[in-house]
Amino acid sequence: MHFGYKTMNIALLVSYDGTELCGWQVQKKGRTVQGEIEGAIARAFSLSVRVTGSGRTDAGVHAAGQVCNFPFEESIKISPEKIADALNVCLPQDVRVLKSAAVPDSFDACRSAKKKTYRYGVYLSRREHPLLGRYAARYGFAPDIVRMRGCAALLEGEHDFSAFSTTGSSVKTSVRTVYSVAVDVQTRFGVPCVSFDVCGSGFLYNMVRIMAGAVLGVGDGSLPLSRVERALETGNRDLLGKTMPANGLTLLSVDYGFAPFGESGQ
Repeated sequence: MHFGYKTMNIALLVSYDGTELCGWQVQKKGRTVQGEIEGAIARAFSLSVRVTGSGRTDAGVHAAGQVCNFPFEESIKISPEKIADALNVCLPQDVRVLKSAAVPDSFDACRSAKKKTYRYGVYLSRREHPLLGRYAARYGFAPDIVRMRGCAALLEGEHDFSAFSTTGSSVKTSVRTVYSVAVDVQTRFGVPCVSFDVCGSGFLYNMVRIMAGAVLGVGDGSLPLSRVERALETGNRDLLGKTMPANGLTLLSVDYGFAPFGESGQ
């Protein structure tokens, strides 16, 4: 960014396949989503800026509707809506800007977020499937959908979710509000698949992946529902099952209480 230039606030709606990426946040080694976007901005517009994301996703996690924002020099003659096209020319195939728009100066992709919705997907098979394994984890058991939905309902509302976070994560509070949890079953390529959609005010580190593991465990009978209840009451991570793999997790959308990209956008 050149000193003294007037800027406007630009928001991007970004989708990425996280398989070969080391997560959102820039790091010294490895490709990251933030690094790729900042590099594209530098190549397309000769600007050195820091991009603010709605949150950090881990290595291997995907996004259908990640949101980020950055300051853009008004002296550069391009409409905000066309910035997406200019950046996509400079981005790798696994990262794409779906929409770009000018937003109020007060908009911050992280602090302005009201709700986030994630999906965890699994496919039910004894063997790996090449058309499913990139965006869903393989699960070798056939869970009971009724029991899964019973566990999902238990996780809705405001709770201390410390048991649903990786040990050692540092946050001011582990209390979060989960607005909805939906479990759905469909068939893809002849294989039964389970999707676990959770919408909340915010999430702890690995929270959705641990929740998905608990719901699946209750569904296949390996985890009693009473242990999930005690985990919520006590914060004891050991009461729950494993953290599910990163490849099954996708950030679907971020809700700001208004549509940054117009009525048809997020």
